[in-house]
Amino acid sequence: MLYYSGFTRRIGDVDDGSTVTDFLPAERARGITIQSAAITFNWPPENQSALSLQDLEKKGLPRSALPHTINLIDTPGHADFTFEVLRSLRILDGAVCILDGVAGVEAQTEQVWHQASTYNIPRIAYVNKLDREGAAFGRTVKEIGSRLGGWPAVCQIPWFQGADRKFGGVGDIISLQCLHWEERGDGKQIAVSKLYDLEQSDPQFAQEMKNARVALVELLSEHDDAMVESFLEHDEDHLAVEPIEIWESLRRCLLGETSRIIPTFAGASFRNIGVQPLLDAVVNLLPSPTERPDPEVSVGSTKIGLQSLLDGKLVLEGAAKPKHKQKKKLASSSSDANAAIKKLESCALAFKVVNDARRGVLVYVRVYSGALDRNALLFNTNLDVSERAPRIFKMYGNDAIEVQSIPAGHIGVIAGLKFARTGDTLLSFSGNKQTAPGSLSNLQLRPIDIPPPVFFTSVEMHSLSEEKNLQESLALLLREDPSLHVTVDEDSGQTLLSGMGELHLEIASDRLIKDFKAKASMGRIEIGYRECISETSPPVTRIYDKEVAGRKGKAGCSSIVQPLYEIEQPEGPEDSDVLFTGEKDGNRISIITPGLMSRGMAQFAKDLLPPHLSLSIIQNSLYNGCLAALTRGPKHAFPVHSVDVTLTFDVTQHLFGKDTTPSAISAAARLATQSALKEVSSSSSLMEPVMNVAISVQESSLGAVAHDISSSRGGHIVSLNDDDEASSSRETLSELPQIDVSKIYAPPDPFTSSTSLDTALSGMSGNQSRTIIAKVPLKEMVGYLKHLRSLTGGRGTFVMSVDRFEKMSSQREKAALSEMMGL
Repeated sequence: MLYYSGFTRRIGDVDDGSTVTDFLPAERARGITIQSAAITFNWPPENQSALSLQDLEKKGLPRSALPHTINLIDTPGHADFTFEVLRSLRILDGAVCILDGVAGVEAQTEQVWHQASTYNIPRIAYVNKLDREGAAFGRTVKEIGSRLGGWPAVCQIPWFQGADRKFGGVGDIISLQCLHWEERGDGKQIAVSKLYDLEQSDPQFAQEMKNARVALVELLSEHDDAMVESFLEHDEDHLAVEPIEIWESLRRCLLGETSRIIPTFAGASFRNIGVQPLLDAVVNLLPSPTERPDPEVSVGSTKIGLQSLLDGKLVLEGAAKPKHKQKKKLASSSSDANAAIKKLESCALAFKVVNDARRGVLVYVRVYSGALDRNALLFNTNLDVSERAPRIFKMYGNDAIEVQSIPAGHIGVIAGLKFARTGDTLLSFSGNKQTAPGSLSNLQLRPIDIPPPVFFTSVEMHSLSEEKNLQESLALLLREDPSLHVTVDEDSGQTLLSGMGELHLEIASDRLIKDFKAKASMGRIEIGYRECISETSPPVTRIYDKEVAGRKGKAGCSSIVQPLYEIEQPEGPEDSDVLFTGEKDGNRISIITPGLMSRGMAQFAKDLLPPHLSLSIIQNSLYNGCLAALTRGPKHAFPVHSVDVTLTFDVTQHLFGKDTTPSAISAAARLATQSALKEVSSSSSLMEPVMNVAISVQESSLGAVAHDISSSRGGHIVSLNDDDEASSSRETLSELPQIDVSKIYAPPDPFTSSTSLDTALSGMSGNQSRTIIAKVPLKEMVGYLKHLRSLTGGRGTFVMSVDRFEKMSSQREKAALSEMMGL
C-alpha cells in the first residue's frame, strides 16, 4: 500500500523484516506483528488526479478517482496481543479484515470480528495468499457466512490460468473487467481485459464473472431498495447495472446499522496482486470520520453524543422538572455548561502509550473534535490533571514528522506527557485554563475495555538492590500495556506478572530486560499451600517466663484448636465470657476471659487488672500472638487455614502483676497455640487454592474440555451454560435470521468438490458458544491457556478468580510435596 501510494520506494517483506510498520526487533526476528503501528498516506497519489467532487458526480466516477488521506493502523493477528487490536478498534472508522486463503476464517479472526461488532465498525474482507497451494477462495467465502455471520458480497473472483491453474489476476465483478498482473513484477503494471475480450480468450472464466455479477446484484437487491430500482431501470439486466450504482449500493449497505453485507475481495500480497483494487475499495466503501455515528461521551451520569454536546443540547439531570427553588440554580449551571462548551477547543482520546528510546514517552491520540494544537494545555478528565503538549507528531511507522496541530478525525502522537494513560480523555480550552471549566471536568469519551489476564509467571530480581529499578521498569511496562498485570503474592513474596498468553509474557520479558535494562528473570509460580487439621486438640496451657533486654516478662494462656466448620456451631454456656471473636485469613479466633460477664467489663478491669493493662491491650496481644502462631503449620510450615482457635486468659492463673507485659501475653498466646497445633499434627494435611474458572468454548469442543477438567486436572464442573458474553456480543445478529450457507455465492475452487465443501460447512453455522463453570486447583491452571487452545482449535478462552482453599487428596498432596522437595 505504501509503495503504490508513493510513500516508499521499495516493497517491504515481513519474512525479511523490512516492512515499515513491523519495526520492533522482536517483530523482525519472529516475522509477526506485536504492537500496532500508525501511518498516514494518500490514495490515489495526489499528483495523479486533478478532479473535484463536482466532477465525480457529473462523470459518474467512484470516490477512488479523488485523492483521500488514509490513517492506517496495522494491528497484530496473534491471540496473545488481543488488547492491541481492542484499543485500535476503539478509535477506527473502518477496517479491512485480512483472511488467509489457505487457512480460511481462523479462531482469532472470529474473536476480533465480534470485538469490532461491539463498536459497530464497517468492515470489508480481503482473501490473501491465493497464490499458495491449497488456497480455496470459494471455501473461505462460505466460511465468512458461516463463522462471521454475514452475507459475503463477492466483488472479485480469483483468475486461475492455464493447465496448472496458476493464480495471475482477479476478475472485477463491479466493473466487469479482468485485471492481470505481470508475474514477478512490482505490481504497478496491470493489464485490463474487458468482458467481451475475455469471452473469446477464456469463456469459462467469463461465464463465472457473469454468474458472480448476477449473484452480487441479487444480494444487494435484497438489502437495498435503490438497487432494485436501478435493476428495473436497466430492464432487469444484471450486467447492465452501472459500476457506480453498485459501489453506491455497497456503501449504503455497509454503513447501515443492521447491515450484514461483507464486501469480499481477492489477492496475493506477496505476489503484489490485488492491492490497488483493495485501496480503491477502502476509499469507495469505508466511511470518513464525518460519516460515523456521533461518538458517545459521558458528563457525570449523563450520556450524550459529542456533537450534540457541542451544539448545546446538554440537559442536566433533573432539569426537565425542576422544583421552584432550584430553577435559578439549574439555569446558572446550564449557562455555565454552555459557556464551558464554547471554550472547548479540542477533545481527544489517548489510546496507546509507547516508551520510545529517542523521543521519550509517546501518547497516541485520536482527535474527535476541533484541532489539538502544539503547546496546548491539555486537561486529563480521568486523572484531573493538566499538562502541556510541547511536541506533536504524525507517525509513519517508527519515523515521525513534527506538526503544528492534529485536526479532527486524524491520529497523531504527543510527546512529553507525564501522566496520560490508555483510555484517558484529553481536553483543551481557550485561555490556557489549568482546569476544565464548569461541568466538563468529568467529560469522558467511551473508555477502552481491558480483558482479564489468563497467563501468569513470576519476575525474580537478581538482587535486592535492583528492586527499585525493577519496580520503575514494571510501571513503564504497565503504562504501555494495561493488559499486563503485576501483583505480589502474599504467601511466597513473589512478584507475579500476568497477561494474555505465553508469547505476550515472553515479549514483555524481552522488553523488560533488553529495552528497560532491568536485571531480572522470569521463573515458575510458587503455589501458596495451606495446612489444616481434622482433629480437636486438648486444652494446652503454656506459661511464658523469660527476661528480654534486661526486663522480665511472665504471662500464661490456654489454647484449644479444632477444625473450622462452615456451619456455625451453637453457642454454649462457656461462651458467656467471650471477650472477642474474629475471623482472618480463613481462621476464627475467640478469646475467653473467665469472670468477665459476672462482673461486667468496667468492674472486671477495675478489680482484677493492673494499671498498665486494659482489656483492649490484652485482647490485641492475645490476637497478635495467635496470628503469629498460625503463620507456620505444625507439619510442613505452611500457613494454617480453616482452624478455630479458642484462647483462654484467666487473670487468676495467667496474670503475674507487673511482670505481665503486653509482649509477654502475646508470646504466651503464640506458645500455647503452637503447642496445641503440635498435639494434632498427625491429622494435619495440605490445602491448595482452588480457582473459580469460566471457560468459553464452542459446542463441538465442550466434551473434550469438560473431560480434561474433571479427569486430568482434578477439577469439578459446576454448570454448563450458554455463553452469555458471546451471546451479548452477537445480540444484533441473534435477532436476524441465520445465514444459510447453501445460498451464498462462491466461485468453484480448483481441485475442490463443491459437495464435500457444503458437507464440511453445513454444521458450522449452528456451532454455538457454551460456558463451562468449574472449580479447578490453581496448580493445574498454570499454563492452561496453551492446552485449552490446542483442545479447541484456538477458539477457547477462559477467565478465573480465586474461590477458596480446599483440602488436597493424599495422592495430590504426595505429588506436591515430592515436587517441592525436588524428588
